[in-house]
Amino acid sequence: MARKARIEYENAYYHVINRGNFRSWIFETAGARKSFLECLMLTCVAKNWLLHGWCLMGNHYHLLIQTPDGNLIDGMRWLQSTFANRFNRFRGVNGHVFQGRYKAILLDMDAIGPVAHYIHLNPVRAGLVGADQLESFESSSFHQLWFKKKRWSFGVFECCLDAAGGLADTPKGRRLYRDYLNWLTIEEGEQKRLGFESMCKGWAKGTKDFKRAVMEDTEDSILKQVVESETKEMREPYWERILARSLSVLDKTGSDLKSDRKGAPWKVTLARYLRESSLIPNAWLAESLHMGTPNSLSSQISRQRKLRQPNGSLWTKLKNQENVD
Repeated sequence: MARKARIEYENAYYHVINRGNFRSWIFETAGARKSFLECLMLTCVAKNWLLHGWCLMGNHYHLLIQTPDGNLIDGMRWLQSTFANRFNRFRGVNGHVFQGRYKAILLDMDAIGPVAHYIHLNPVRAGLVGADQLESFESSSFHQLWFKKKRWSFGVFECCLDAAGGLADTPKGRRLYRDYLNWLTIEEGEQKRLGFESMCKGWAKGTKDFKRAVMEDTEDSILKQVVESETKEMREPYWERILARSLSVLDKTGSDLKSDRKGAPWKVTLARYLRESSLIPNAWLAESLHMGTPNSLSSQISRQRKLRQPNGSLWTKLKNQENVD
């Protein structure tokens, strides 16, 4: 199976997650945690990353990264490979340390704060510490938030404080943030509103407008790999993009789709092209192209294939757009 592509751009935010191979414990010793954090610090400095949150658990990690220079891939490659080499060398073993490629979820601005809350509450969900004593869990950015002298120069805490009610980075503000996280642990409705259940799912977290904006700036060859295995919600903006571009190539509009008859030859040709080139489901095509039922659309495409009509210039225009990005 081909590897899913990454989307990179300047000042992108990511929720990055990975686990030990076969969910094995990789951060159970102080030495392993120290080694990973040293690699993380070196990566942030070398790649000009900003770190809005992080947490090391026994068999996985969470990072909330901002990449001003749009260089997530290079940084993560160095971070994971360097730590893995040190981890194996120390133990005198070979093999994979992590279960595979890290997961990097793109974040809208409004998602940064909730993701930071989710990361900070990881040790609470695991039963390692109470929410009222989060500052005592040292393998987390909350510990650095609480103890200012331990902060890294690239650590950023404004987003999580602001998302908890516009709190100030003062002793009082930090206590109020801890109280907020403590309250959040028992407020399941608020956790649901913030999207805690889906924090580690999908390719992006944010509004539909945010996802569409990312897609508009991403090449089709990369975007197709990103969304091909995601949910329908993630794929639909991609299908809409292909449809809009194809309509433009044919000098047609959405109004033409509504006003022309269901079986208009140009609509059948368009439906056939979208179906064959991008495997877009008949149900979505039938609704979006105003062509009746999925079964009716499928029958019309089949008839056109058998009669080999009316490809001509319309089909050529649609196929030619694949060579232009």
